[in-house]
Order: sequence, then C-alpha cells, then structure tokens
Amino acid sequence: MSYTYDYPRPCVTVDIVVFRKNGTIPEVLLIQRKFQPYKDSWAFPGGFIEMDESLLEAAERELAEETGLTGVSLQQLHAFGDLHRDPRARVISVVHYGIAELNKSEVRGSDDAKQAAWFPVESTPQLAFDHEKILEMAWDRLKVES
Repeated sequence: MSYTYDYPRPCVTVDIVVFRKNGTIPEVLLIQRKFQPYKDSWAFPGGFIEMDESLLEAAERELAEETGLTGVSLQQLHAFGDLHRDPRARVISVVHYGIAELNKSEVRGSDDAKQAAWFPVESTPQLAFDHEKILEMAWDRLKVES
C-alpha cells in the first residue's frame, strides 16, 4: 500500500499496562528502554502499529516482543494524545490493560527492551513519556472493576 497526503499525519502506537497480584502486593509490568528517547528509563511495553494489524494485535505483538508475555486478555483503556507526549513526533497511543496470572507471568527483556520486570504499583520508578498518567488511569480503572 502507498499513501500520499497533502498534510502531516500523526503516528499511532499502543502501550500495554499489565498488572498481577504477588501475594497481597499488586504489581505492574515495566520495560527498561534500550533506545532513545528515554533510553534506560522505565516505561510500559509498546510501540508503533503495523499497517496490517489491528490495535489489539499490535498490543499483543508488542507485549510478546518486548517481554515474552503472552496469553493475557487485554482490553482497551483510553487513547492518549497530548501534543508533546513523545519528543519524536505527534504520537497518539491507544492503551490496553490486562491482568496476568502469577504462575504465568515470567518476563524477559527483548527486542527494544533492555529488561522487563514487575514493580509494586505503589513504588514504581519514574516513568518515561506520560506513562505515570497512564498508570494512574489504568490502576483507577482496575480498582473500580475489582
């Protein structure tokens, strides 16, 4: 497919927020970024969608590529599109969230993630992009649904 437009278009990404319960401690999955922007910072798994995949397929692919985690039922949370949320370009992210089972939640950093690790929701490191805002919304949604 080839496209030509008279004016610029935004990029579309997906970000994935996955929670699990480790005993009584709720945890969230983060990756450490391998590349700029925010190299070495922690963020949610995610990335740009491909032209031939749905948003959910992109979320499942990015989660698997960056963390090795599969089989998590994901739901769409919200679209985040603040003008300067990504220093590379005008980027709109469609965020998905889900819950992993503790015994099926082993992760490893891969692709463009240096590391993947679980952090207590209440004590995450500083997050890249607008991911703290995303975490707050996802955590609030999960608490309402529980």
